[in-house]
Amino acid sequence: MKAIKNTFKEFSRYPSAIIGLVIIVFLLIVSAYAIISLPYHKAITLWRAGEGIWYQNPKYVPPAWINFFRKNKLPETIDQSTLNGTAQRTVVPGDQYTESFITYTFDYSYDDYPQDIVVYFTAKFTEKQPYASLAWITPDGRKLRVADFAVDQSQSYYASQDTKLERRLNGLQPQQGLFVADPKAGLTPPVKGTYQMTIDALTFETGSTIDAEMIVYGKVHGLAGTDHLRRDLMIALLWGTPVALAFGLLAALGTTLSTMSIAALGVWYGGWVDGVIQRITEVTVTLPFLSILIMVGTFYSRSLVVILGVTVLLNIFGYSIKSYRSVFLQVRESPYIEAARAYGAGGGRIIFSYLVPRIIPLLIPALVTAIPGYVFLEASLAVLGLGDPTLPTWGKIINDAEQNGALYQGLYYWVLEPAVLLMLSGLAFALLGFSLDRIFNPRLRGI
Repeated sequence: MKAIKNTFKEFSRYPSAIIGLVIIVFLLIVSAYAIISLPYHKAITLWRAGEGIWYQNPKYVPPAWINFFRKNKLPETIDQSTLNGTAQRTVVPGDQYTESFITYTFDYSYDDYPQDIVVYFTAKFTEKQPYASLAWITPDGRKLRVADFAVDQSQSYYASQDTKLERRLNGLQPQQGLFVADPKAGLTPPVKGTYQMTIDALTFETGSTIDAEMIVYGKVHGLAGTDHLRRDLMIALLWGTPVALAFGLLAALGTTLSTMSIAALGVWYGGWVDGVIQRITEVTVTLPFLSILIMVGTFYSRSLVVILGVTVLLNIFGYSIKSYRSVFLQVRESPYIEAARAYGAGGGRIIFSYLVPRIIPLLIPALVTAIPGYVFLEASLAVLGLGDPTLPTWGKIINDAEQNGALYQGLYYWVLEPAVLLMLSGLAFALLGFSLDRIFNPRLRGI
């Protein structure tokens, strides 16, 4: 207990260690939140679903919080539907048809135009299709005819693709022309105020119904923005945290413990055992580690478990095995080792009860500082397209951004968000590891 108390006292002397520990605790809290709030199967389903589930989100938009740093505010998405009661509907029965009036009312207070205006129709009928007339009412009371058409059972109307509406708006794109004061004056800043879209729908059969959802797609969304499939990047950022930490910790733990144990066995038994271990080490350190992982991911499997196993296997016989060997050679000559041998302690007991515990002060800093290297390794493989295709990870986000030209389109958020998290995790473990190295190694305390 005294030793532990002294260790914590030394630990508190290093602000870098405290900062690193705080960041690591934060990453662990995020990991726990991700696992609890988004169970594995739900996260995988959402991430692989594509636009079918994410249709309510805009494409290629940055996070909403950037509006706090902008003078001209970008619009957020507005979603109203008759299915959830956010749109007003009035039904007027008739002898030959039933008329339904649907009204969407919303306030627009942004300094830029929306990405698009889309109406999703859902109709129930047997033979005769419902008929819908769409109109747009501006804050100054002007009423503009938008479109008229027969509605199928499932149909989408995109204002940006309506060439007839574009001609009526003097050549302006509909998502812009509907918000200007006068389309004939050209493209001017959007008029702020209360807008309405009305749908006058006719159904011609008993029991026939029509529902509609209007989405005014904004240019910002959520805490992390969206990608090319409208997916919320927050899912991959959240789930990338436990994946990265688990991969880094398991790889570092498996490699460090295995290397230490093999080095101890070689030193204790010596002779041909030590010779074989050293020859294997010399061969292994010459192997192109990353190239082998790329070959495994390309020709065998990109499963994270397989990549983790190959990573540990290739790093067991690394350069660190010679460092541990040199320490064990000194520890083996200690008097207490001779005493243990004198009272008949077996080789296994001496190795794991006397040799290994003596290098724990060297093991802990090495273990901590090794974690970010494996975190970056997993992300690097994902960036190269060799990551686990089923998992939403930080590297996968960067890979998707690269494949879809994010940097060429100025979508820097798509790359910066996972990159910042990678750098933050690397910095945290580096600060903690270097501080622990100073604490456990007295020769470094004055540096």
